[in-house]
Amino acid sequence: MNIGENKTWNHHVVKEGNKSLVLKKIINHSPISRAAVAQEVGLNKGTVSSLVNDLLDDQLIYESGPGKSSGGRRPVMLLFNEKAGYSIGIDIGVNYLLGVLTDLNGNICIEKEVTFKNLSYEEIEKQLFNTIDSLTDSAPPSPHGIIGIGVGVPGIVDNNGEILLAPNLKWKNLNLKLVLENRYQLPIIIENEANAGAYGEKRFGAGKDSEHIIYVSAGIGIGVGLILNGALYKGSNGFSGELGHMTIQVNGPTCRCGNKGCWELFASEQALLTAAEKMKIVSHSGKEMELSDLMALAEQGDPKVIALFEQAGDYLGVGINNIINSFNPQQVIIGNRMASSSKWLTKTLTDRVSNQALWFQQNDLTICFSELSTFSSALGASAFSIENFLNVSMQQKTSLKA
Repeated sequence: MNIGENKTWNHHVVKEGNKSLVLKKIINHSPISRAAVAQEVGLNKGTVSSLVNDLLDDQLIYESGPGKSSGGRRPVMLLFNEKAGYSIGIDIGVNYLLGVLTDLNGNICIEKEVTFKNLSYEEIEKQLFNTIDSLTDSAPPSPHGIIGIGVGVPGIVDNNGEILLAPNLKWKNLNLKLVLENRYQLPIIIENEANAGAYGEKRFGAGKDSEHIIYVSAGIGIGVGLILNGALYKGSNGFSGELGHMTIQVNGPTCRCGNKGCWELFASEQALLTAAEKMKIVSHSGKEMELSDLMALAEQGDPKVIALFEQAGDYLGVGINNIINSFNPQQVIIGNRMASSSKWLTKTLTDRVSNQALWFQQNDLTICFSELSTFSSALGASAFSIENFLNVSMQQKTSLKA
């Protein structure tokens, strides 16, 4: 690279960074004037005006009527155009698939969920295509259309988006990212569903005001997403958070991962259903027992079922206690399908933590259940795609116009 090329490259990088700063300021503080943007991001008014014009051309922002005057002409206000495009977020569970279409601010426009049991990869892939196709066809017209698809998967995903192992789905070495890229010709992000859930709660849910969050995704299995110092922590290869497979009972029953005594064997939705089956608790419909059936029985005051939930809460507390002592978080958020059972889980869970967590770890600690219900992972996956789109937009447009 010669000196002239290096100067041009540096100019691109600086402009790209400044444009991103301006857009973020408008996103987070809409409506805001050009002068206020310039003052808060520390750029001169001419530079901000040029960058704002680029963003207006891209239709990522728009102008509204005059704001309040501080003396002199009333300023034109800038707002983020959250309808400039739409993102698809998918949460693939062991027994369900949830898809959402969101605008660029993460607001859910359309949702679609299917439930299933013991499907092969090919069958789940078909359900995935149907869900994405349905959401795409239902998207309102917009300047940028569908900007990307994010998918959360209950398994180990490397930094390239390849699914190395999803034991509860019996998946191994799957490149779902390539499959979706070939079919939809869109940017695809594949992420561990607990990481997506943690990010969803940080962006849109119970974790908005915390910088150190442990998100426990308690469904058929258990996954954990870590937000440390305000950012998603993935480890050196993207494999962090597989704490559902930490051993809490030496020489316990064998898990699908091959380990013995894993946490998810005692505190997950599957653990509840297995325990209910052993106790010969049956649903009123006569069909195979589901979590919703157990919740209905608990609502009716069935002491055996309530005791099962309380036992699961206690075991959740065992694992959460270990995590608290390891990471010293501000907040632990329990999400996924088990969060709907919080009524019967909370007491035994909090009792276990308060009795066993080191006393100084409990200072300034909050344990709560998800505010986003079962949408944490789908919203987090959608948010990954939105951020990718906005970052790429900054790079491409800056390179073209520099």
